[in-house]
Formats: sequence, structure tokens, C-alpha cells
Amino acid sequence: MKHYSTFHFSAYSWNHHAGKISLKYSLDNKVFFEELILLPEPISDERLEAKKWEIERLLFSLHIIGGISYFKTCLPRTMKIESGNLDMHEAKFWNTVYEKGLGEFFYRNNIDFRGLVNFPANRPKVILEPAMRKKPIENPLRRVLVPIGGGKDSMATIEMLRKTGADITLLRLEPHPIIEELSHAAGLPMMTVRRQLSPVLFDLNDDGALNGHVPITAYLSVLSALLAVLYDFDAVAMSNERSANIGNVEFKGLMVNHQWSKSVEFERMFRKHLTDAIQTNTEYFSAVRPYSELKIAQMFSLHPEYFERVTSCNANWKILDEDRTEKRWCGTCPKCAFVFACMAAFLDKADLMTMFEVNLFEDEKLVPLFEELLGIRNFKPFECVGTPEETKAAFILAHRCGELEDTPVMKMFVSKVLKTIKKPDALIKEILEPTGEHFIPEAFRPFLLPS
Repeated sequence: MKHYSTFHFSAYSWNHHAGKISLKYSLDNKVFFEELILLPEPISDERLEAKKWEIERLLFSLHIIGGISYFKTCLPRTMKIESGNLDMHEAKFWNTVYEKGLGEFFYRNNIDFRGLVNFPANRPKVILEPAMRKKPIENPLRRVLVPIGGGKDSMATIEMLRKTGADITLLRLEPHPIIEELSHAAGLPMMTVRRQLSPVLFDLNDDGALNGHVPITAYLSVLSALLAVLYDFDAVAMSNERSANIGNVEFKGLMVNHQWSKSVEFERMFRKHLTDAIQTNTEYFSAVRPYSELKIAQMFSLHPEYFERVTSCNANWKILDEDRTEKRWCGTCPKCAFVFACMAAFLDKADLMTMFEVNLFEDEKLVPLFEELLGIRNFKPFECVGTPEETKAAFILAHRCGELEDTPVMKMFVSKVLKTIKKPDALIKEILEPTGEHFIPEAFRPFLLPS
């Protein structure tokens, strides 16, 4: 792969009447990328003028986070931002987002990332006049935008938010039949945004450019905040659980976390970015932050109307298009295995089969994968899965149900793991209890937190 010295954040533009955003980048001004984002509907001149500052700053932030997919192809040592300027605090924020967000990418490609990401800081912090400073939201329960990915977490968020009386609109990135079905089942309106990655990116990948995981939730967070401002939403409610805070493996002094942009660390940093750099009233928080994956599975288990529609399988997500004869779960990936274990803790066998169509505990080939999830082999898989402690708690509950005892996976758990858990009831209690580390707004807390 050819070496390039400078990554250029060349320009961004948008046609608010057409609802089209263009993000442009280059490598040494020799290789050019253009990413397009198609919004669900045009923006009026009046709305643009009323929110001009916030919109421009969020477009700039979208330009910065969008560049991560193209920067990673060659990892140039120099970054040049031609679409705007960063102050010292913003540069530090983006340095962290790129470094920690690309942690898994660095690990898998064995790249020494230390000192690699250097966003230039070349302007002083902007101080707004008092009349322009952030004002409190008068009615924070009015309109809420909820990004939805088709899994149990976002559906749990939706059902929790219903209790607030808020006007909920769903957001999906790219159309998909599964999300279409879920929105109909939920009975809620939905916005669809289309993202067209630069085709040059795929050409470079074919030629051997570096490739790997990027922090897509960071991209979605910026995009969601922009859409909230453009379409007059008071809040963006994410579905990022506390399990996402725990990393996978240490690499050159960095705790690599596949889910870093879903973590409370990112949430805290991004909220501060919205306040300080964007200076917006838009609220951003995760509605399920206090809860473990296992607790969210318990919440989801109360909504059988979604069992035949939901999927958390990223592998199948890529291949399932309009053909609904395809399975919703691949049945072989870490996500499928983990979610199956979680749901087995709360559903009887018949409902499990309704949801998954196959009993994953019966597949002997998956025993090593379940051993990884239980923490007795290698390290937690690079996927959006919970901790080994959560998996153990899920298995204990499934074991007590008694319907899966003759399966190879449950036999492995009973023989290798169960006897090592000294206080199973205490473990289950700890996993299912919420924590106090969250940013749920005061007005939402009576509805989203246990009394």
C-alpha cells in the first residue's frame, strides 16, 4: 500500500433544500474521498437561520468524525483541517475519540498508535455573548429522537420512554426490513437517513489498505445530535448499557474496548462537547446506561410482540436484505451466543425458539465461544456483548429453569464454571441491580429508574 503523509479534512457542504450533506477528504491531495448523507426531508430557511451556529458546528463535527473511516486506510502522520478550526479542548476530544475508538483496529493490525493521532489546535476557545449562551429547555419531555438498530436494547429504551409521555420518533441509518417491522410493531414514526461511503474507500481496501473496526456509535451520536437540531427534537436517547464500559484486552498501555463509543466515558465527553463546542440545548443521554445487558434482556422479555422481529446479529445484518426468508440470527457469532444466553435466563424454551428458531446450546461447535463469553478462555470477544460475570449470571438463571440441561453448552457450564461461583445469588443480584452512573435528565428519572 502506498504511503501518504497528510490526511486532509478538505471541506463539507450541504444543500438544506435538498437535504444533502457532502463530506470531503483526501490523502496528500492525490486520493480524494466524498461521503454523502441524504436527510429525510429538506430544512426550511427559517429553521436554518434560527439554529445557524449549532448546525454549522455540528456539521463540522460530523466532518471530523466521518473522516475516521478514510484516515484509517493509511494512517498519515499529519492531519490538516481545511473546513474549520479546533481549539485545544476540541483537539484533545477528537484525539481521544480517534485513538480509543480505533483501539480494536490498532490491536488487530498490530499498530503502535502512541502519538499517531494529532489533531491541530489553532484557535482560541469561542466565548459567546450572554444572549447566545445555552438556555434551559422549557419542556424536556416534548420530543425525543431514538436511534434504533433492530436489537433488544433500543426496543427496551422505547418501551421505557413510552412511560414519560414524550413524543418519540425513531431514527435509522439506512433502510432495513427488520427495522421497518419493528417500527410498525412499536407504532412509532421513523426517520431514515442514508449514508453513502466514498467508493474510493472500497477501492483502497481491495488494494490492501488498512481496514477494521471504527467507532460507529460516535458517528451516529454526532449525526443524531445534528438531526435533533435540524428537526426540532429536545433530546437524543441512546440505548448504550453499562456493560459497554468494560474493555476487552490491554494493548500497548491502552484498554481496547470494542464498544468504547458506547461507553459512559464517551457519553460524558460527548455531552461536554455538545455544551462547550456546539453550545446547544439538545440533551444527549443513554436511557439504559444504569443497566446491564442481562437486566435489559429481562426488560425485553416482557414484550413478546417483538420476539419474532428483533435481531442483534451483526453478521446476518449485513446479508439480510428484502428477502425475509433469510434467518435473523446467524447462530455462530458472539452476539448471537450472548443474547441467546441472556434470553434463556428469562424465557421458556418455546419462546426461545420463537425468537431464535434454533437452540444454540445444542451446538457443540459453539462451546469454545461460550467459554470465551464466560471468561474461561481467551478474552471477551470483540463484539457488543456483556461481561463474563453477566454471562455467568445468565447461565445460572437458565440452569435453574431446567429446560436446557441436556445440551452440550449447559453441560460445559455445569461441569467447568458453576462450581467456581461461590455466591450465585449475590452475583445475580449485583448484575440485575442498576448503578448510579448515568446522565438521565431529572425529568426522565422517575420513569426510567426504579423507585
